[in-house]
Amino acid sequence: MAGGQVAPILLRAAHEQLAVMAAGEISAEALMQATLAQIARVNGRLNAIVSLRDEEALMAEARAADEARRAGQGAGVLHGLPMAVKDLANVRGLPTSMGSPLFAGQVAAADDLFVSRLRAAGAIFIGKTNTPEFGLGSNTFNPVHGPTANAWDQGLSAGGSSGGAAVALAARMLALADGSDMMGSLRNPAGWNAVYGFRPSWGRVPDAAEGETFLHMLATNGPMARCPRDLALLLDVIAGPEPARPFSLPAERFSDRLRADIAGRRIGWLGDWGGAYSMEPGIVALCEEALAGFAKLGAEVELLAPPFAADELWRSWLVLRAFANAARLGPLYDDPAQRARLKETAIWEIEQGRAVGLADIEAASLIRSRWYARAAALFERYDALALPTAQVWPFPQAQEYPRAIGGCAMDTYHRWMEVVVPASLIGLPALAVPAGFGAQGLPMGLQLIGRHGGDIGLLQLAEARHGTSDRAETRLPPMLQDMTN
Repeated sequence: MAGGQVAPILLRAAHEQLAVMAAGEISAEALMQATLAQIARVNGRLNAIVSLRDEEALMAEARAADEARRAGQGAGVLHGLPMAVKDLANVRGLPTSMGSPLFAGQVAAADDLFVSRLRAAGAIFIGKTNTPEFGLGSNTFNPVHGPTANAWDQGLSAGGSSGGAAVALAARMLALADGSDMMGSLRNPAGWNAVYGFRPSWGRVPDAAEGETFLHMLATNGPMARCPRDLALLLDVIAGPEPARPFSLPAERFSDRLRADIAGRRIGWLGDWGGAYSMEPGIVALCEEALAGFAKLGAEVELLAPPFAADELWRSWLVLRAFANAARLGPLYDDPAQRARLKETAIWEIEQGRAVGLADIEAASLIRSRWYARAAALFERYDALALPTAQVWPFPQAQEYPRAIGGCAMDTYHRWMEVVVPASLIGLPALAVPAGFGAQGLPMGLQLIGRHGGDIGLLQLAEARHGTSDRAETRLPPMLQDMTN
């Protein structure tokens, strides 16, 4: 690992970096130089950023951004900010491997929709962030780029599938990042790396209008950052309707409405869902401490009984997720040569999806419909629901997934992330807030879940609490502490 100190500009939030660039106090060239130096310093131990572009090309783009600013041109919201995009999305001219040897080296000919919005806002793409193969599994490793290490302990998992993005933020290699979330992929790695991850309402950040656009409403893209204000900043850029995409939500401005008095807002605490979700020791207690922080600001926190049968939610999720993944990955499975190069969990997802019948899909959709209606009724009484972001603490990096939690065996490779399903199944916004650190010094997060379309309310709750704790909000990962003294 290269020596040296973390540049002070990298310790600042994205909105602060952008402000000092706009004021002429630092150049895009200097920010890029500091960013690349930090990547050289720490990424060898973390492997969060992959497909890093040529340094000379990036420095030239940064100088061009400075020249454009001096000429009064190109003053986009993200003008001159270095960004790396999750390696499931297409960035024109960069490889999109999706962590699979089947796509290693494949260079994207065009930007995905949200990437085109980032580019138009002035972001400079430096490379990609690492992800599990096809984004499957909440542990970031793949045969193309290898594993990503947790920023707080390099022997442990970073979470996933937005693990590269979360670690890059925590290690101050990026100030802002995108992620995507089907089954906690924005929330789990954010919780395990003491950053924020926001799964917005389904339809808030539309995908490109290609292929099937009606049936598989489970995943969405969203922002990741080290503070709520930066989440709102990025959401302002990537959100907004796409006419060719069904169910897109209307455009909103989030950055201008962050500050709010949260006194009197009601948070329903779901804990371990009445014992349905096995939890490792210390997680529930830590999240309750985090909720106490909201109570100090005047919010009302109330323990809720399970509002719906957990086994029904899981049954619906298994069917609809496998159905979606079989449609997405099925063509690869149908080619024997390609099938031989798929990981075991991808094959399992496809085979599970192809085994379900029309009656199974209809039954799963009915469960989802009933849960949506029940959740809507809950939001007549509560402004947010709360759950932990994961059911286990970060586990060894070399372990693919937990086989058991306490004495409870996990019957699938993703059952240990069941706690994220209530929001994912019905497309609710869910914001991962750093909850603090457990007895072993490892981070955990708290999910705040809102009504569909109520994204701003969650951002306001997080903004009110941000900075009130001297724990998750301010502590640097151990590997960086000696670099800032």
